[in-house]
Amino acid sequence: MSLTDFASPIWLMFALVVAALGVGYLLAQRRRQRHMLRFSNMELLERVAPRRPGPWRHVPVALILVGLLCFTIAAAGPTKAQKVPRNRATVVLVMDVSLSMEATDVKPSRLEVAEEAGKAFAEGLTPGINLGLVAFAGTASVLVSPTANREATKAAIDHLQLSERTATGEGIFTALQSIQTLGDVLGGAETPPPARIVLMSDGKQTVPDDKDESNPRHAFTAARAAKDKGIPISTISFGTSWGTVEIPDQDTGSTQRVPVPVDDPFLKKIAELSGGQFFTASSLEELTKVYDTLEEQIGYEMTRGDASRPWLILGIVATAAGLGAALLYRQRLP
Repeated sequence: MSLTDFASPIWLMFALVVAALGVGYLLAQRRRQRHMLRFSNMELLERVAPRRPGPWRHVPVALILVGLLCFTIAAAGPTKAQKVPRNRATVVLVMDVSLSMEATDVKPSRLEVAEEAGKAFAEGLTPGINLGLVAFAGTASVLVSPTANREATKAAIDHLQLSERTATGEGIFTALQSIQTLGDVLGGAETPPPARIVLMSDGKQTVPDDKDESNPRHAFTAARAAKDKGIPISTISFGTSWGTVEIPDQDTGSTQRVPVPVDDPFLKKIAELSGGQFFTASSLEELTKVYDTLEEQIGYEMTRGDASRPWLILGIVATAAGLGAALLYRQRLP
C-alpha cells in the first residue's frame, strides 16, 4: 500500500503521536524502575511493596496503541481497487454470416455454435451496457441498434441468414456508424460512452480483395478508423484449419468441396490496428470462454473504493480489548 492509496494521507502524520505515546510509556516505565532502586534497604522494600507485576501489565497499553494506529489509518481514508458493473457503455457484436459458416468442422456447424455462444454473450452482459448486432457477408447491415433489450438481440441471432462473400471492412464500418448514431441520440454527455466492437469471423476478407490494403473499405482501414475513434475491436477467429463447405456449381449443377480455413493472421492484425485483443476458438466451449472473458472486460471496470471499514473494526476491537485487559489486570484503566 502506498500513499497514493489514501484519500487523506495527511492523517498518517498522527502515527507520530501514537509513536510518541509509546515512547513516553517506555520512558515512564524506566523512570519507575529507577525510583524503586533508590531504596537502600531492598529487604524492607520487598516486604512493603506489592509483588512486582509481570510483563503482561504492558498488554493493555500495547493494545490501545494498536487501536489508535488502526484509527489513524482509517482516518487517512485507505482505498482499494474494486470491480463494479459499468452503467454506461456500448458494445456491437459483429457476426460473419458468409457461406463458410456452414462448415461442420465445429459440430453441428460453425453458424449454430456461433449463434448459441452469441446469445449467451448477450445474456451475460451487465444491464448497463447497450448491445447492438451487425451481420455481414458481401454487405453488412444493422440487425439491432445498440440497446439494453437483450431479447431483441437474441431473437435477431436466431434468424441469421447466410450469404455469399465476406466484407469484413463493411461490418466494422457499419458497427462504427451504429455506435456514432447512438452517441448522437444520447447527446448531453461531455464524452461519449465507452464502446467496443466484438468481431467474430471464420475466414479472410473477399470484398474488397484482401491484398488491396489501399482500398478505403478494407478491413485494415476500418480498424485504423476504429483506433482513431478510440473504439477497440476484439476479434475472434472461429473455426479450424481443416473446415470445408460444399459450394454448388451453377454451370454443371454439381457441388464442389471448398476449403474454408480460419485466417488467424488477418483477424489478429485487425485487433492490433484497432488497439483490441485477438482470440481463437474452435469449439463451443472455447468460444464460450472467450465470450466470458470479454463479458468480464467489457461489463466491469476497476475503480478505487473506500477500504477504511476493516481498519475501523480492528481499531475498535483492539481498543476495547486493551481497556478490558486493563480493568481485569489492574482493576483500573492504564
